[in-house]
Amino acid sequence: MATSKKQRAGILIIVVATVLGTLGSFAVMILSMQSNKQAQADYQKVLSEYKKEQTAYEQKKQAQADKLSAKYYETFKQYSSQVAKFEIDSVKSLVTEDLTEGDGALVDDKTNFAAYYIGWDANGDIFDQSIDNNKLKTPLPVNGLSTAGIINGWKEGLKGMKVGGVRLLSIPADKAYGEAGSKDSKGKQIIPPNMPLKFVVMAIPAPETITPPDMTKLMNAYQEAQRAQ
Repeated sequence: MATSKKQRAGILIIVVATVLGTLGSFAVMILSMQSNKQAQADYQKVLSEYKKEQTAYEQKKQAQADKLSAKYYETFKQYSSQVAKFEIDSVKSLVTEDLTEGDGALVDDKTNFAAYYIGWDANGDIFDQSIDNNKLKTPLPVNGLSTAGIINGWKEGLKGMKVGGVRLLSIPADKAYGEAGSKDSKGKQIIPPNMPLKFVVMAIPAPETITPPDMTKLMNAYQEAQRAQ
């Protein structure tokens, strides 16, 4: 059936509107894709810069650790001879013994220092230590005993020693890891439940702080890339 002029005009308007709507959708899609590509490119650029900064940071940390190891390794390694089996029942309370008295600051709740250590259980098994392949690892930072993330046996047992000194700690289980003991990240039991521990701890002056790269710019770029998807 033939259509009237009005009908043909109406159909034309609908077709034009449909085409324009489709073109508009394509335009929005293209702009969105372009925005996404730009956001991804920006993120990759920031990520690349962050990786370079992180690598430089890790190199500085390693260089510092190597320098400290060269200074303290020969002195500290001799205390490995302290490691031996002991009777569980022989450690009922916290006992400290200064193997070498330091000449630095007196350690209290607010003293900033770093520590090298060797830790072992009643079986004479070393579960953690600073010695690794004839060198020392990065020392453990202790930014005040009261707030440091260390066991109570350390918080109480290191108080009163002098920086530069070496102290033997005999720690009962309730001031170590208690009834739970300690497991590694894979769930393997490293320290048995109710196990007293012994540590040799060497306190050294806190090394210069090396600040890690700021992640703020990286996180902002990542969030922008996610929003642009």
